[in-house]
Amino acid sequence: MSVDHHPRRAVMADEIGRGPLSRAAAVVYRMLVLELQLLLATIPTIGAILLLDRDPSNLPLFVLTLLPVAPALVAGLSAVRAAARSNDLAPGRYFFRAYRRDIGATLAWAVPVSLLLSILTFNLLHLDDVDGGAAMRPVVLVLAALVIVWSGHMLVLTAGFRFRTRDAARIALAQIVPRWGYSLGVLSLVLVAAFVVLIASEVVLLLFLWAGVGLLALMARPVLDHVTKEFTGDA
Repeated sequence: MSVDHHPRRAVMADEIGRGPLSRAAAVVYRMLVLELQLLLATIPTIGAILLLDRDPSNLPLFVLTLLPVAPALVAGLSAVRAAARSNDLAPGRYFFRAYRRDIGATLAWAVPVSLLLSILTFNLLHLDDVDGGAAMRPVVLVLAALVIVWSGHMLVLTAGFRFRTRDAARIALAQIVPRWGYSLGVLSLVLVAAFVVLIASEVVLLLFLWAGVGLLALMARPVLDHVTKEFTGDA
């Protein structure tokens, strides 16, 4: 006669249920919890956005206000991965655990990125004031796109691995072209987000943060598998 030494795990395994309706309800619940946590983690960004006028001159400041979004996205990616491997209905702890663990590592690269993108945005707004500045616009746009894509890879590496910042930076740079599908996915999400803000508002975008994190987690699976195989030695 076998004895279950882990009754809590057995309860957790049956907590969601086996039916499609039960699992669909669990996914909806997890996404709602994730959205609330993302909103809570980005309160500084939300407050700053509400204070800024929707004027092009405020775009560099707007970019700076997005800094808290980076650790929130990293924690969200970690939470989605952890929840996918678990059958319990308490996904909240995964987010806050990852947030506390990774906020320092995230800010180590996110702060320089925010400053650089803010400078690039400022330059884009004032290129016409400089002789020959219009010819530099494609260069600045390409550089900004590369920084954004590199940041998208850094989100995945920070959430999924414990690399040193400089090692993660090199790996992220090396992954931009080989993992072109994910790179294009990151750019597409940024363009969609910009379009939503343009035709609606930042509030609408914030209400769909959960969808952005879910799509990033889905697109990042090949990246995670490749990095795991090539840089960690795990099969």
